[in-house]
Amino acid sequence: MLMRTDPFRELDRLTQQVFGTTARPAAMPMDAWQENGEFVIAFDLPGVTADSVDLNVERNVLTVRAERKDQTGPDIELIASERPRGIFSRQLILGDTLDTEKVAASYDAGVLTLRIPVAEQAKPRKISIESKQDQRQEIAG
Repeated sequence: MLMRTDPFRELDRLTQQVFGTTARPAAMPMDAWQENGEFVIAFDLPGVTADSVDLNVERNVLTVRAERKDQTGPDIELIASERPRGIFSRQLILGDTLDTEKVAASYDAGVLTLRIPVAEQAKPRKISIESKQDQRQEIAG
């Protein structure tokens, strides 16, 4: 059996594990959905403390930054190190239909959940239609 080793393929594999790919980011995977007039986003941040999470909204760009610190000291010899550490950041462009003034955030069991209400002016509303027949009946009556 012939085995071929490609050092660049191995480097690509390691890079994808640490930094992720555009299809699957390693640092901050998320789910997003709409529920009861709110846009909900859930970020997985295992091993991150709530006080190391920073949220900012500037115009319609939401930025999430979090830090997972190294738990080992200088006198520790690591046998395996596969969990990414350091500062992670992710930006989302929010639509104009969301009320970014009322973003609510909660953090539980390594999951950061953001709830952004849909702006009142963006919610569907019923528009009444006037008919000329209705006006004629009012005049006649």
